[in-house]
Amino acid sequence: MADSSLPPPTHDEPPAPGWWKASDGNWYPPESPPGARAPIGRPRSVGLTILVSVVTLGIWTWVWSYWNGEELKTYRREGLGGVAYLLLTIFISPVTMFLLAGEVERLYTQEGEQPRITAIWGLWFLLPLIGNIIWYVRIQRAINEFWQARGGTPSPGLT
Repeated sequence: MADSSLPPPTHDEPPAPGWWKASDGNWYPPESPPGARAPIGRPRSVGLTILVSVVTLGIWTWVWSYWNGEELKTYRREGLGGVAYLLLTIFISPVTMFLLAGEVERLYTQEGEQPRITAIWGLWFLLPLIGNIIWYVRIQRAINEFWQARGGTPSPGLT
């Protein structure tokens, strides 16, 4: 029988004060039990991300920024989140390159690991086209390595 001490969760309201909603749509308690981890993100194919971004003339980067921003915020329980990254990518994308790289850097350092990428990698925006590709490859690989080290399942064709 279900525990009736807490109201059933809805998509709009947390089941209790302090609970937070993850990008998977589920509600999580404010403090995880010892050893518990926040939901991890999904590793994505670097090549497929670049290919779809080129085919859609860059529109796919908006979706990509949203997903990664949301997953990083869900895992870290702080950060800008998907909507902020979406808007930044649409209106001032070079800022996204610095902020997302910085957030990935903090992701690693908060876990006591050496970061695979730092905020300074955002300077790749200065080299048109090829700089963006180098940045996407490096940032997605750093994110993929982090999620896979925590049990994330690689997507088919992941490079």
